[in-house]
Amino acid sequence: MRRLAERLTLLSIRQDDGAETLGIRTPQGILDVRSVAARFSLPAPQTLESMLRESRGAELEAIMHHALAAGDAALFRPEASIRHGRLFTHPEKIVCVGLNYRRHAAEVGAQPPRFPPLFSKFANALAPHGGTIVLPPPEIATQFDYETELVAVIGRPARNVSEHEALTYIAGYCVGHDFSARDLQMELPAGQWLVGKSLDGFAPVGPYFVSADLVGNPDRLAISTRVNGELRQSSNTSDFIFTMPQLVAYISRYWTLMPGDLIFTGTPEGVILGYPEAQRRWLKAGDEIVSAIEKLGELKFRLS
Repeated sequence: MRRLAERLTLLSIRQDDGAETLGIRTPQGILDVRSVAARFSLPAPQTLESMLRESRGAELEAIMHHALAAGDAALFRPEASIRHGRLFTHPEKIVCVGLNYRRHAAEVGAQPPRFPPLFSKFANALAPHGGTIVLPPPEIATQFDYETELVAVIGRPARNVSEHEALTYIAGYCVGHDFSARDLQMELPAGQWLVGKSLDGFAPVGPYFVSADLVGNPDRLAISTRVNGELRQSSNTSDFIFTMPQLVAYISRYWTLMPGDLIFTGTPEGVILGYPEAQRRWLKAGDEIVSAIEKLGELKFRLS
């Protein structure tokens, strides 16, 4: 069995040359993997995706060991001094689950599904922490909604796995946002979920990848959304209809999940679509959204 990364909180650094490379979050500050590896002539993956696909977590642990042993405070950067890049750029699959919170299904007037409803996003939708989603023109869409979600990151190939072993295939977790254009999503009688949820930048993920051992039980995490400082969603993944082991087992029946694949696990109650129609105030340019999940940090982005 391939060894998954452990004891790691990782992020992506947008470098001055445009590269998006790994950083390691430590109590002393952020380690820039590219520069620290060069200083100590150590091999190291440059991206989170290469770390997962090539099973190179041990190299990052070595980077941390050498940096701490060197006793050089200059190796550690204040997080405020970095610009976050995209944690993921080219996952093989982005699998999304709809209606996976009991109270969310109730607020939109839907029966809890018998099986996880699945849809997908494209890699063009991936966006960084601290970024900006450029909204399409009004002739394309106007009804923009928030959906904070727990994202599971696959760490080794998973096919037809059991619920009992499913969590052993997850390398870690992130805060994700399934940003949605509801008018596009509901454009046809059967729905246009792919169109309404996969426009450019409609899937911010970040700020961190936290290895699974540091998170523990993914089915007991507080989750929330704030818009311009106002609390809009406040729930817990204990309200999942389908638990994380059930989701991984179910999805792996249909596709082989590969390292670096992302599973967006659904959003809790409190979305704008769940309000009475007369009370819906859709998101607009200038709004700031903060998505937070216990143990994973706060994902922030703006609209323009």
